[in-house]
Amino acid sequence: MASAVLGDLTSTSALAAGNLRQAQGKSIGVFTSGGDSQGMNAAVRAVVRMGIHVGFRVYYIHEGYQGMVDGADNIKEATWTSVSGIIQQGGTVIGSARCQDFRERAGRLKAAANLVKLGISNLVVIGGDGSLTGANCFRQEWAGLLEELEKKGEITAEQSKNCSHLNIVGMVGSIDNDFCGTDMTIGCDTALHRIMESVDAITTTAQSHQRTFVMEVMGRHCGYLALVTALACGADWLFIPEWPPEADWEDHMCRRLSELRSAGSRLGIVIMAEGAIDQKGSAITSNRVKEIISTRLGHDTRVTVLGHVQRGGNPSAFDRVLGCRMGAEAVLALLEAKPDTPACVVSLDGNQAVRVNLMECVERTQQVAAAMKKGNFENCVSLRGRSFRNNLEIYKILSHVKPPNNPQQHVFNIGIMNVGAPAAGMNAAVRSAVRTAILNGHQPYAIYEGFEGLAEGRLKKLNWMDVGGWVGSGGAKLGAKRTQPAKLGLPQIASKFKEFNLSALIIIGGFEAYDSVLQLAEARPQYKEFCIPMVVIPCTISNNVPGTEFSLGTDTALNAITDICDRIKQSASGTKRRVFVVETMGGYCGYLATLAGLAGGADAAYIFEERFGMRDLQTDVEHLAKKMVEGVERGLILRNEKCNENYTTDFIYQLYCEEGKGIFSARKNVLGHMQQGGCPSPFDRNLGTKLAAKSVAFLAEKMHNNYKEEGGRVVVECNEEDTACLIGLNRRTVQFSPVTHIKSQTDFQHRLPREQWWLKLRPLLRILAKHESVYEVEGTEASIE
Repeated sequence: MASAVLGDLTSTSALAAGNLRQAQGKSIGVFTSGGDSQGMNAAVRAVVRMGIHVGFRVYYIHEGYQGMVDGADNIKEATWTSVSGIIQQGGTVIGSARCQDFRERAGRLKAAANLVKLGISNLVVIGGDGSLTGANCFRQEWAGLLEELEKKGEITAEQSKNCSHLNIVGMVGSIDNDFCGTDMTIGCDTALHRIMESVDAITTTAQSHQRTFVMEVMGRHCGYLALVTALACGADWLFIPEWPPEADWEDHMCRRLSELRSAGSRLGIVIMAEGAIDQKGSAITSNRVKEIISTRLGHDTRVTVLGHVQRGGNPSAFDRVLGCRMGAEAVLALLEAKPDTPACVVSLDGNQAVRVNLMECVERTQQVAAAMKKGNFENCVSLRGRSFRNNLEIYKILSHVKPPNNPQQHVFNIGIMNVGAPAAGMNAAVRSAVRTAILNGHQPYAIYEGFEGLAEGRLKKLNWMDVGGWVGSGGAKLGAKRTQPAKLGLPQIASKFKEFNLSALIIIGGFEAYDSVLQLAEARPQYKEFCIPMVVIPCTISNNVPGTEFSLGTDTALNAITDICDRIKQSASGTKRRVFVVETMGGYCGYLATLAGLAGGADAAYIFEERFGMRDLQTDVEHLAKKMVEGVERGLILRNEKCNENYTTDFIYQLYCEEGKGIFSARKNVLGHMQQGGCPSPFDRNLGTKLAAKSVAFLAEKMHNNYKEEGGRVVVECNEEDTACLIGLNRRTVQFSPVTHIKSQTDFQHRLPREQWWLKLRPLLRILAKHESVYEVEGTEASIE
């Protein structure tokens, strides 16, 4: 994975307004190659629009390398409107094809001639490691190819001079997430959505008939899809090529499935990558696994091979935003490129788009295959990167059926509650916390209805099977109330802590959860009952909790908004020139409106953090009217619910209706609580599972280091600042931040962090909607870890 280590190349800190047209006279060719993946169209759209914005002429190269070789109508100039309406489409609208001709020098010679004749000396390649390697080979041969073409008279000396060097920037489009150097590849998140939709559907029929299902997902050489799926659905057994099972895996698997069935489970789920192997490198097939389970256990067992359905469908919100950011960064990388600039690939490092040396990534990816071939599986896992390792370790922990014999002397009670509004991922976090606590030898207590339930004594001991099937369930099974401890009375809350002998507390929720732990931490000098380790797991669709860049539930809500906006736009397919004004939730935080705007191809997104006035609204109306005249048929305006108390959704809708008369019609939609509903996305399931497991490990360490004998019983007592923390995801690292430290970073009046990373994406939203704006370059150069 990419790390933030600066490489040899430098990057400007901002694309200054005076440099917006420095690409005049230069041309870019963009093409997709190899297997298609959802999100490629978002990347193509971003390359075209950012390219035009900075002055490039941009060309589509249809059908990948084959189109480059064949030339003629396969290479066409792109226009701004030619990419309208493609961001929500799956696959690739410019086509992709395997090309044998390009493997030969004669084919590359034809391709070079076709490019030079159109003045194209910059290429954006969207594909896998094979496609990117081919582009780098093309770049290395470029000077020789031009020399040969000039000698043959196929190009002029002036054409050769104008295209004397070829610059390459790559983006990885692959559902397998098998490329070393990026946290996520374009298409992987959507593939996980397709897989989880299938797993959720199969789970219901499996429970009805008490069946075991063996589900095979793609991943011939990489088990990422299978691994994350297993975490996200709570699979009972997993087969991936990087982690082959032990020699007697048949016995272990059957014993685990038998124990689950005996404990009351009505179904069994086995997830396997298509490239699953054993320790000797021999293939393990889904049919073989089925036969073993059927023969040894007598379970009614079925096999489901998902196949190419994983490549299909509309891209997820994540893949759309990823494609937009990577596409824009690719153009800026070419804008800054010099003749000796090595080929780079735009990668995702945490939440930042970075540029990494292309061939370093390719070599690292090839090392994984070499290690697997040698049977060095531990090295395979290491080479896959930190995220893959962490996912695998969490799966190993949670895949136990019975808690191991724990030699520790004391069993501590861990309270688990939800505080705030329900959000997708809450149940996944509770399940993970309960099972990890049991595996650590502790007793988890469910606290129903938050602090109100605690005050009423609504606590219940939970066991392993109590949380079975929770990982994919939406809402909050423990209930969720916004009431905070100070309102109920701290003495009453303290008495309940003592009554149930709580030694640690996990609160899953939004801003209220964070504020609640802050209240308890600050009251420690008066109430020793609060001198226990406490952790907040941020979970709110608003993404407004300080101390973390992402909250549980946000990804699910973002996908819900994006999907609804797609349907809203589609509803006007028979109506020309219509603008939709859509209101999103989020309180004062504009995260949902901004990211949904990027994912939905919105023309504007109004938020509280970026103040606007009547003049701005009028400018946007005029801008949209101009686009309609130029050929755009539909417009999308997003408004955060609390962006401005005067410029309401009704006001903006009426403004667009009045000012758009004769040019376009307008409609409004208030999405409301449907943004909080639905099953959690794969990202939210996975994140909730990991954050809860790490939280329990954190609490277990604090309890072990801070217990003492008092009145014939063991109690935990600690009042250090680092024992009341919020667990957050910052860049690529999970961090525990003391809530008392985060307090200074918080705007309590508006319930917001004082700094929010996503605001830097606002100019990109404007640029892709054809507004003039200044976009800060994201891509520092980076090396792989």
